[in-house]
Amino acid sequence: MRSLLLLPKLQIHNANALSSPYSIGFPAMTAWLGAVHALQRRLNQAGHPELRFNSVGVVCHEITLHTHQGQGDYVQSIIGTGNPLDKDGTRPSFIEEARCELTVSLIIEYEGLARSISADGFIKTVAEKMQRLKWASGDLLQCAKPQFKAIEDEKTLRQLTRQLMPSYTLIERRELMTEAMQGGQDAIDALLDYLTVKNRSQLIEDKVEWTSNRKAKGWLVPIATGFHGISELGHAENQRDPDTPHRFAESLVTLGEFVMPYRIKHLDDMLWHSHYDVENNLYLIQQNQH
Repeated sequence: MRSLLLLPKLQIHNANALSSPYSIGFPAMTAWLGAVHALQRRLNQAGHPELRFNSVGVVCHEITLHTHQGQGDYVQSIIGTGNPLDKDGTRPSFIEEARCELTVSLIIEYEGLARSISADGFIKTVAEKMQRLKWASGDLLQCAKPQFKAIEDEKTLRQLTRQLMPSYTLIERRELMTEAMQGGQDAIDALLDYLTVKNRSQLIEDKVEWTSNRKAKGWLVPIATGFHGISELGHAENQRDPDTPHRFAESLVTLGEFVMPYRIKHLDDMLWHSHYDVENNLYLIQQNQH
C-alpha cells in the first residue's frame, strides 16, 4: 500500500515561469520539490520529526503566462513589473522575470507519520503551514482541503486519477534525448529537434496543401530537472549559509511531456524524487521507476 497526501487545487499567483535559462513556461520541477521539502521541514518542527516526503507528483489544471502579443506582432512580450522611479525621476534597471498564474494539485508520497496522531489535526496543520510558504516563488491564494489517499491496487489508482481530471501531469521523456544523443546529436540540437514544428507544402491537383508535424507525438516541453556542479565544494564570499559548503552549478534541461492522468498506468509514472549523483556532481530531480 502506498500512502499519499493530496494537496488539491492550489491557486498560485505570480509563480516563476522562467523554468530554465533557455525556456519560459511551466515552473521547474526543482521548484515544486523544493517547496514540498520546505513543507516537510516545517511539519517536522511542528511535532512530526519522523515524517518524510519521499516523492512528488505535479498535476496542472490551468496556467496563464503574463505575456502580451499586440495586433500584428509575431512574438509575445513578457509583462514586467513597474519599479519605483529613482531620485532623479528615471526608471531603474531591472531583470525581466517571467511570471504566471496557475492552479495545480500535488501528490506527495510520505512515510513516518505516527498512527496515533489525529488525522483532522494533522490536515489542519498542513493547511496552516502551506499558507506561509512560497510555491514556485508564487503566493498561495486558495487551496482545497488536503486529503489522505491510500493506493492499494489499480482500482484505487483509477479513483485518484479520475479525481484529478481535467488536468495534465508532467512526466519525464529523457529517453528521447538519450536516443538522439547516441545518434550523434548534441544536447541542444536534440532538444530543439523534438520541439520544432515542421510545416510542409504539397501541390495536389492544382491545390497547395499544408501539413504540420513534430518528430514525436505528444505534448513535449523542455523542463529543468536539476543542477550540475561545475566547481569544487568550498566557501564563497557573502554566501547565505556560512556553515554549508558552496559550489557553482548550471541548470540541467531535458524533455518532459504533459499527459492526462487517466493515461497513467502506474503510480510511479507520475511521481518524482530527488537524487544526488556524487561521482558526476549531479543534483537531479527524476521520476520513480515502477
